[in-house]
Amino acid sequence: MRMKHTFGILLAAGSVAQAQSAFPDHFVGDAGGMLVASQPVVQGARGTVTAMPYVYGDYGRFYARVDTFGIKALPMGEGHLELAARVSTEGFKAHKTDFSTAGDRSAPVPVGLGTFQRTAMGGVFAYVFHDATSGGQLLELTWAGKLALGQATLYPQLGLEHRSAAYVQHLYGVTAAQSSAGLLVYQAGASTVPVLSLHATVPLQGPWALQLLGRYRAWDSAVRNSPLVDRSGQATAYAALTYTWK
Repeated sequence: MRMKHTFGILLAAGSVAQAQSAFPDHFVGDAGGMLVASQPVVQGARGTVTAMPYVYGDYGRFYARVDTFGIKALPMGEGHLELAARVSTEGFKAHKTDFSTAGDRSAPVPVGLGTFQRTAMGGVFAYVFHDATSGGQLLELTWAGKLALGQATLYPQLGLEHRSAAYVQHLYGVTAAQSSAGLLVYQAGASTVPVLSLHATVPLQGPWALQLLGRYRAWDSAVRNSPLVDRSGQATAYAALTYTWK
């Protein structure tokens, strides 16, 4: 109830902030379609390639950043305090892995607060999410730079992701009821991992462009020691064809 009350206050304050700020009255940004490829984390699972919409831009005080959506509620520093929600793909179906008794792990539904701050050294993204599915938290801090390479623009990114013990346990823990021959009980701890990404925007004809991203997470022992997991990290990538609205 307290979180709902806080969100209500921020939304009301955001309406006042919108009247005082120069938010666009139409969509400004890039939108299109993308293919997302991801390495599996759990033993026996297969890598996936998924077709999804791609949206990165603003409409009024609403924003979309590929997998993160929200509302710019209050001016803060060189950006805004934001209400944020994340589209997570971390869940999996047990029957598609080597451990059918492990139970399905539904994807988290992270909702919380965030901000994007512009600095002289690049952009900084910060998010604090709560996941009602696991009762855990996901915290992120990411720096993004920008540099030109011919006609393309590169955006190198360095980040940290912190998952609370409850968040990790929901995805990679093993209870006594879920254990079986060859699958040990595992009580997960909190996890903090580095994330390295590189995004590239390649102009095509007119307002069309190709968006490319590669990302790597290096798992720490909290995830890596799970009997479900057989990788030291995870690579993901996407390729998107987008149209730019100004």
